[in-house]
Amino acid sequence: MAQHEHVRVAVIGSGFGGLGAAVRLRREGITDFVVLERADSVGGTWRDNSYPGCACDVPSHLYSFSFAPNPEWPRTFSGQEHIRAYLEHVADTFGLRPHLRPGHEVTLMRWDREELRWDIETANGACFTADFVVSATGPLSDPKTPDIPGLAGFPGKVFHSARWDHDADLTGKRVAVIGTGASAIQIVPAIQPKVAGLALFQRTPPWVMPRMDRRISRAERWLHRALPVTGTARRGLLWGIRELQVSAFTKHPNELGVVEKIARANMAKAIKDPVLRAKLTPSYRIGCKRILLSSTYYPALAQRNVDVITSGLAEVRGSTLVASDGTETEADAIIFGTGFHVTDMPIAERVVGAEGITLAESWKDGMQALRGASAAGFPNFMTVIGPNTGLGNSSMVLVIEAQLNYMADYLRQLNVLGGRVALDARASAVGAWDRRIQERMKRTVWNTGGCNSWYLDAHGRNTTVWPGTTTELRRVTRSVDLSEYEVVRIPERAAAPAKAVAEEVVG
Repeated sequence: MAQHEHVRVAVIGSGFGGLGAAVRLRREGITDFVVLERADSVGGTWRDNSYPGCACDVPSHLYSFSFAPNPEWPRTFSGQEHIRAYLEHVADTFGLRPHLRPGHEVTLMRWDREELRWDIETANGACFTADFVVSATGPLSDPKTPDIPGLAGFPGKVFHSARWDHDADLTGKRVAVIGTGASAIQIVPAIQPKVAGLALFQRTPPWVMPRMDRRISRAERWLHRALPVTGTARRGLLWGIRELQVSAFTKHPNELGVVEKIARANMAKAIKDPVLRAKLTPSYRIGCKRILLSSTYYPALAQRNVDVITSGLAEVRGSTLVASDGTETEADAIIFGTGFHVTDMPIAERVVGAEGITLAESWKDGMQALRGASAAGFPNFMTVIGPNTGLGNSSMVLVIEAQLNYMADYLRQLNVLGGRVALDARASAVGAWDRRIQERMKRTVWNTGGCNSWYLDAHGRNTTVWPGTTTELRRVTRSVDLSEYEVVRIPERAAAPAKAVAEEVVG
């Protein structure tokens, strides 16, 4: 028989968002919750992405929870293994293990209008009901691999960067890397020295800034341990610098010209061939796409065993890869660095709301959520890192903590209202919020920079990035405004039979 368990709160995912939600629930005095995780361990993005060279492009002391500082970060920009270890440490330190349910991939969540709760089914047959659901699956959880004609007939290894095949030995092989995003620029320099040949399929060149990474000295780590305030000050400085940069992205894109000069100098330092430099020079304003950090990417591309193909992969004929411009390349392995389902998150297809439609159907014209958290028609359900909460220059952990403030007040409001109750975001409030966001988006570099980025959905709308500072985001998510929600209680027709029984007993 399937397991059935009722909880006050169900959290979906155990990356930064899910673990952060779990910690906040415990700090709010709520212990009746589960964290449903499809994998066998915590970590989210930092568990799934284990490719060579995987590291964060946000400084370590800013890419961690404010309530769980880590004085032991070994580098100013941490590698995947250190971030994953940090998340495991958070799970242990805050006593989250009893709440974790590994191997519980959510396959369906359906709102029960009669009981005002969510019915949850998982792939392993376990079933749960929850008064409140926090979806913390994150936008970088489901890899996107293009549908390439002939790919199924390729005789060699094929895998996505987020599903790295550690059994694949690339030594002496001809390897094709598809894409030039944040993962690809780390993979290329990591594997270039050992492969026979590396073909990089580049549809659009990225802007790449130098990565100012270094080891954090023992003295620094000792100081942060002995005087925690110094770690807090370091985090505050890193945060403040990035807050000051926001206006260039959101209001004055022309100010980014200085940053472009630094990126061009970074390229010129390593790329002496004018033909190759032309291939690698973007034609759009820096910041329109995600700005990447690397001091090893360009030197790797300048090596003799690397070929940059300025076109996407169009077809596979056996071991021959054919680019859109007709260029043919032989390969023994294909690595896709083609990103994730960001604007069409698969979890949305598994969530059925009050009107019997999925979240994906509700978002068919583009993702919308009140304050990045609540979608109309989906009561007592909120997303962490929801629509228009992404950042172009700072730490997503700041966003997560801001949204957890909103989650905490949401649950407090439910307690104040009392009884079996739910809050459903009003469609008018969601629409007004989205119009405000999209109006502000018009003058940002993401909309005016002349590129087609993964921030944009199929309709060309930017449903991903937050057009303001993290200070402002904290302010607008500090508390729940009940005027933006409809208060939903048990329908009268469902309550009537119980009332009749009670009257009969009294009589």
